[in-house]
Amino acid sequence: MASDNGDAKKDALRQQILDLTAQYYDEAFRKKPFLGGISQIPVSGKVFDGDELTNLVDSSLDFWLTTGRYAHEFEEEFAKVMGVKHAMLCNSGSSANLLAVSALKSERLGDRALVDGDEVITLAAGFPTTVNPIVQNRLVPVFIDCELGTYDATAENMQAAISPKTRAIVMAHTLGNPFNLDAVMKIAKENNLFVIEDSCDAVGATYDGRPVGSFGDLSTASFYPAHHVTMGEGGCVLAKTASMRKIVESLRDWGRDCWCPTGEDNTCGRRFDWQLGSLPYGYDHKYTYSHIGYNLKLTDMQAAVGVAQLKKLPGFIATRRKNFKRLLDGLNQFEEFFVMPGSTPKSEPSWFGFLLTVRPGAPFSRYEIVQHLESHRIGTRQLFGGNLLSQPAYQKIEHRVSGSLKNTEIISNNAFWIGVFPGLTNEMIDYMIATVAEFVKSKI
Repeated sequence: MASDNGDAKKDALRQQILDLTAQYYDEAFRKKPFLGGISQIPVSGKVFDGDELTNLVDSSLDFWLTTGRYAHEFEEEFAKVMGVKHAMLCNSGSSANLLAVSALKSERLGDRALVDGDEVITLAAGFPTTVNPIVQNRLVPVFIDCELGTYDATAENMQAAISPKTRAIVMAHTLGNPFNLDAVMKIAKENNLFVIEDSCDAVGATYDGRPVGSFGDLSTASFYPAHHVTMGEGGCVLAKTASMRKIVESLRDWGRDCWCPTGEDNTCGRRFDWQLGSLPYGYDHKYTYSHIGYNLKLTDMQAAVGVAQLKKLPGFIATRRKNFKRLLDGLNQFEEFFVMPGSTPKSEPSWFGFLLTVRPGAPFSRYEIVQHLESHRIGTRQLFGGNLLSQPAYQKIEHRVSGSLKNTEIISNNAFWIGVFPGLTNEMIDYMIATVAEFVKSKI
């Protein structure tokens, strides 16, 4: 009876804390009125309410500081959203890319496993950590160009990049716009290549009615505050097969062979009944390592935020698309001076940003319009690393370039993007349009 009373008191106190947390959100995170030219309009940011804060506190009260119940719930639901069987959380989208590429070198893949010096096709214009795992795994990135407007690789460029050493394609769906998955998967099938979809900027996008991330052998997602749902930090690797899931989980969890969830023992029922490597028979399976791995797990508190965010994802995606369309409708009048962004055929993007490329011959430069926007408190970003081969970190890497990188150079010099994230209101979007219009009209 005393124990029952203790549990009831504990549960009541927890509920009281959670109720107060919801009240705290209402007081601490009141929305401020928008004042054009004074209020900052960021390119991205977290959008949340009392649900996320309550989940975060609820998780903290468990004091289960590593992966736990919220992580398991998120993995199950996110796999459904992404149209795959398996989702494996990790501590960032960059780590997700590292795990995915590293998995392609696992000896468990047999003759298909990549080896040092194998080539991987990727875009020259993009985010560093799409490419970094290729270099870190002693593979050779083969850089190709992209189209302006969609910022997608052409089938011709991909096909031309293939050599006898090509073993994989690793590309991102740029700013939420799906790349040509028909072409990629056809080329991959014809040449027996692995495909990794970097979907970190594209959660919720579809191609031919299917979620991006459900086509390749592996795909990745990020939950940084800029992305479609956030955990603060966090990422995920998605897989279609149990065998690939086991490889990724091993690499994420120190390289161990054991697949027990955190805090559990003897899931296989044979914990002391294995003989692997040259270890003695019966060596503890929890301390048997089949890969050179890492510890890239995330905390359950992060996952708790993600569980609340995931329920809002459909609304977030709809708002991103609405904001993108409002910007496009408002700025199409200046198509003479900008390459306007457009979706790839057969796709429905989940837009991450609104990318503009200043056309050669325009009466202004990217530098000038970016300075104008920033001076009016409108945040801008360039297309991540631009031409990565021009970045200091990539000057001496082993690589190959296939064809011209003409458009990549144009992107590096002329492209920038502004936000479409769900925290932006119609009033903010209209101010962005008016500010661009004011600038352009002053130059013509």
